[in-house]
Amino acid sequence: MRTRTLCDSVEVMIAESHTPRTFPSTSDNIHAARSGTLVAEATRRPVTLSFDFGGSNVKSAVLDHGGQTISAFIQEPVRYPFSPADMLDTIAGHALAHEVDFDRITIGMPGVIRGGKVVTTPHYICPAGPNTPASPLLADQWLGFDVRMAVEERFGSPAIVLNDAQIAAAGVTSGYGAELVLTLGTGLGCAFVYNGQLTPHLEVSHAPGPDGRIFDDYIGEAERLRIGDERWSEQVLSAIDALGQVYYWDRLYVGGGNSFKLTDSTRNELLSRSMPSAGSVTFLPYESGAVGGHKVWVMQQ
Repeated sequence: MRTRTLCDSVEVMIAESHTPRTFPSTSDNIHAARSGTLVAEATRRPVTLSFDFGGSNVKSAVLDHGGQTISAFIQEPVRYPFSPADMLDTIAGHALAHEVDFDRITIGMPGVIRGGKVVTTPHYICPAGPNTPASPLLADQWLGFDVRMAVEERFGSPAIVLNDAQIAAAGVTSGYGAELVLTLGTGLGCAFVYNGQLTPHLEVSHAPGPDGRIFDDYIGEAERLRIGDERWSEQVLSAIDALGQVYYWDRLYVGGGNSFKLTDSTRNELLSRSMPSAGSVTFLPYESGAVGGHKVWVMQQ
């Protein structure tokens, strides 16, 4: 796997070599591109353009009717300040770069999303990014913003908008029993699935952790940078133990970019718990947050 950098720092994850090309990363009107020469006709429909908007990066993939990727995996940093208009422009840029016509759009993003509207979002209201002071202006723009309606009006395609951990959960869970998905990144992402059904999202990341601080502060990226991977990994174990007393899962999935920064001893400790009494543990690939964008449509039918 290698990366190719597009203009404006968009990275495409490429599984095999082919002739490099450069694509624009923003577009005011994606419909023009979709009807032009950049469109590659997809043969298996419906085709889903799926996004994983995190606190630090945004990732996207195009998935066919069976959930298989049919275009390169794209990633770029979230550029702060990040307004609703910036999100729409980012979607347009990725859609153009993928060069594949799509039928629907899935968006996962931080915070509580209900009916496609933002109830709260922790990072995008901060002009300088995560763990910095919030802006009343950005908060006013984001809180209550109907992401689903804005996306459908801009791109002319139906959309589903959920918390980003829920999208990841849709793509990886088995559909049997109690399954918890934790994503380690800028903060803690959490989604609970029971017998194949997504449960309403709760901001567990804002609940008190083992030392009294909220989970985001206890095992988020800022804490990892402050104390180092060794101590941070130990705190992740403590956080998982605490959450186990809440969820009593049958299966636990651990993903997100920072899951790859857990120490080997921590990963081995978690894997050693893969027995019925403790609930099996699975580590997720980096792309999970985007590739769940197909399955969530099936789960919501």
